[in-house]
Amino acid sequence: MNRLNTLFERKDTELLNIFFTAGYPKLDSTRDILIALDKAGVDMVEIGMPYSDPVADGPTIQAANTVALSEGMSVPKLIAQLEGIRAYTEIPIILMGHLNPIIQYGVESFARDAQRVGIDGLILPDLPLDHAEDYLPIFTKHRISLIQLVSPQTSADRLKRIDSISDGFIYAVSSYGTTGTNTGGLADYQVDYLSRLNHAGLKTPLMVGFGISDSDTFKAVCKWSSGAIVGSAFVKALQTMTNYNKEIKTFVDKLRGKPSE
Repeated sequence: MNRLNTLFERKDTELLNIFFTAGYPKLDSTRDILIALDKAGVDMVEIGMPYSDPVADGPTIQAANTVALSEGMSVPKLIAQLEGIRAYTEIPIILMGHLNPIIQYGVESFARDAQRVGIDGLILPDLPLDHAEDYLPIFTKHRISLIQLVSPQTSADRLKRIDSISDGFIYAVSSYGTTGTNTGGLADYQVDYLSRLNHAGLKTPLMVGFGISDSDTFKAVCKWSSGAIVGSAFVKALQTMTNYNKEIKTFVDKLRGKPSE
């Protein structure tokens, strides 16, 4: 059990997960943004570990990666920035990145250090399912949920296999493209896909991401899942923020469709 598991036991509807890139817009802004998101009432936070050759990131997040890397962000730097964060927040924290930096760090060492600073989940989009099953015991030992992704192309057999090894939640990619490409609303194929997932009898909660940018899309995907992941829209908003506590609260309130206090 970790904070992520506890969250889903307590709440299973309209969960909001906000993604942002570590070290963006400034190298030292990670902790401030994380704490401000907690204060704004999000349910969990997903922190991107910048990588020079991302698999599914759209232009907004790619640009944030470039800035963060140029400023010196790295996996060891992020772990160092998160030291002591649990004195300020108990919100579930998920890291999202790519396999190569984790291998360079050392998988066992990464899992140990991530647990020490309070990480609850890990998403590696380029980690093959067979290798995910190999690494699963390491992350389970350190109480880190290894979160798997599914897409509209995922077969019923593969979905069942993913569900059997999943912990925390399953990340349902809502579209065929990269992040930040939805222009509003849900296409018919997306509704069919999310309906199929919703009726698949999965034991693992679903969170939907890619293209969630406003209260309409947030509420639309929540009809078919436990909640939504918002990434590119938030990273784009960070570009002009000067007061994280105030402006992040306004952003989150708008996503949830309520006036900001």
